[in-house]
This record gives sequence, C-alpha cells and structure tokens, in this order.
Amino acid sequence: MDETDGRLAPVSYLFGAAPSVSSASRHDLDSGAEPEWNDEWGSDVDGSCAELVDAGALPDAERISMKALGRRALSRRELERVLRDGGVDEQVISHECDRLARVGLIDDAALAQNLVATLQERKALGRTAIAAELTRRLLAPAAIEYALELVDTGDELARARELARKRATQLSGLDRDAAVRRLSGFLARRGYSGSTVRAAVDDALSTRPAAGGVRFR
Repeated sequence: MDETDGRLAPVSYLFGAAPSVSSASRHDLDSGAEPEWNDEWGSDVDGSCAELVDAGALPDAERISMKALGRRALSRRELERVLRDGGVDEQVISHECDRLARVGLIDDAALAQNLVATLQERKALGRTAIAAELTRRLLAPAAIEYALELVDTGDELARARELARKRATQLSGLDRDAAVRRLSGFLARRGYSGSTVRAAVDDALSTRPAAGGVRFR
C-alpha cells in the first residue's frame, strides 16, 4: 500500500499565509475525521481576492482624482463626473469617492460654505446668484440649503447699497427714471431680491430729484 493512502494531500494556499490550525482541528486531521469549517480560514483569501480586483483600477482613479483636486476643490458629483469621463468603472468611482470623503478631500458641506463666503465677499453676489452657482457646482441639495442659511440679509442689503452707490456715479448723465432702470437691472443680474434692489436703488439715488413719469418703489 502506498505510504500516502489514508492521508490528506498537502494543500497549497494561493493567497496569504496558510491559516492556523487549532489543536482540535489538528487532532481531527490526524485521526482522519473531517474537520469542522473555521470561518477565519477564508478571511485572508477573501481579502486578497478583493485586493486583486481593485489593484489595477484604483491607481488610475487615484491619479485622475488627485490631478483634478489639485486644480480646485470639487464636489462629490463633480469628481464622479471627472472619473467617469476618464473611463473609470462605476464601482471604482464609488470606492474612490468614499475614500476621499473619509480623509476630507471632498466635502460638499465645507465647499458650499466656502463658496458662499467667496461669492459674497469677493464677487458681491446676492442670494439668488449664489444659489445658482452652488447648483451649477453639483453640490448636494442639503449642503446648498445649509450654506444659503448663512447668507445674512442685513449684510446682503449693505452690500447691494454699496454696489448701487458705486454704479450710480457712472449714471450721472441719466435722469432718475433711466438710472433706476439701469441700477435695478444691474443688481438683479447679480442675484439680489426685488426688495433688496428697491432699497439699494432708492438709497443710491436719494439725492436725485424725481423726474416725470412713474417713480420706482
């Protein structure tokens, strides 16, 4: 009889180190009894398989995302679009975006708040224009809603008045009605509400006498 009769053939493990065998399992092997399955045996194999699946795709996704984020901050949906345009698989896109969110490299709430501050202070835009820009940047609706709550009505009116006064100096050759129309259109295009526009225009033109016709109220 061959020496290997009645013995188990040696097993070669494809992934990771061979799983440890408890003393009870070793006894089962020596006695020829079929050992019970140990859930830990499959953990290394499953993890290695997952790494093999992602190993080829993740470096490309990371390279594309790091290059895009190096140019400017992006919302999650913006980055998803960049990765999709780069030919990255949807499952890998989700994995990469989750990873970047965990380390804080993409954060819709923080980006929305930063954009509100920039659009208010540097570009002097009103709430409506700010909301349109946040939507264009594909930010999450909840992030947009929260960021817009930070827009202070009083500050917005003060900013609109300042803009109207500066603009009014360029309209000195126009009568009041014409100046009202020009200023109103200018402020409306910058996203200010009707009530804010009216208050700012009246303030900027308060020293001009009303001409004939309908007075802006």
